[in-house]
Amino acid sequence: MDGNAPRDVNGTTDGRRVYLDKQSPAAYRALVHTADAVRATAAEAGLDRILVELVNLRVSQINGCASCLDVHTRAALRAGETTRRLGVLPAWRDTELFTARERAALALAEATTDPADRLAQDRAYGAARAVLDDEEISAVIWVAIAINAFNRVSILSRHPVRAAATASPATSAGSATASASAPVSVPLPVDATA
Repeated sequence: MDGNAPRDVNGTTDGRRVYLDKQSPAAYRALVHTADAVRATAAEAGLDRILVELVNLRVSQINGCASCLDVHTRAALRAGETTRRLGVLPAWRDTELFTARERAALALAEATTDPADRLAQDRAYGAARAVLDDEEISAVIWVAIAINAFNRVSILSRHPVRAAATASPATSAGSATASASAPVSVPLPVDATA
């Protein structure tokens, strides 16, 4: 490797990545269809939108997926989540801001994201059994599985998170312009609305 080759912000010599969603659209559509089924499962189980977005965000935090964090932070805020709770989400265990159901869902999401930690899985299941029924437990785990998959697509594609375009009087504030080379918009895996 040429030591003088230009490097991008991530230290690689070639910042180009394959956008998996564009390169393999049939596989990506299958993932979107899976997300649609997970969305329906979560709704049928009675999981509220904020709980689902907390799971999406916590998993995305663990995985370090900037694109999914961007999408799901905005979705959580639209659903009525507070900036205070979003700000302390990485330390949810150390606060009193989350309900028993949310805490159980977050623990299950973390155990799903790191399935090698069997002790954490057992503890998460134990806590979940106290406040969630089987349908809710299954739905939470499916939400975590779906967002883990989308995290990997976005991370390995290195989907960008771009600053919003400066609004002019003719455009609405905060609207972003899409680049022709931008990846296919990553859907909200378990979001009822865009």
